[in-house]
Amino acid sequence: MSMSERIQAALVALEPEYLDVLDESHMHSRGLETHFKAVVVSPVFAGLNLVKRHQKVYAALGELMGQFHALALHTYTPEEWAVQGAAPDSPTCRGGSKHG
Repeated sequence: MSMSERIQAALVALEPEYLDVLDESHMHSRGLETHFKAVVVSPVFAGLNLVKRHQKVYAALGELMGQFHALALHTYTPEEWAVQGAAPDSPTCRGGSKHG
């Protein structure tokens, strides 16, 4: 099972209405399966600020957190997602490149 599949499986605990986990390692220079982006839409996030939402994601991931380098999180309630409709694109890597 790939790391993105493992992340996705762990995040099912948050009962998401929408869940997308993307491997963005190709945008960085730290190797394969190192950088991920997760978009999680769940009613569990209702009434929680961004820090508390992220803490819920980290708790769901547990020991997986130590098995990759970076995770860009985009957490929404279903109502926020209905308005937002999409997560922002990830920025281009700005450091640590082995390629120049």
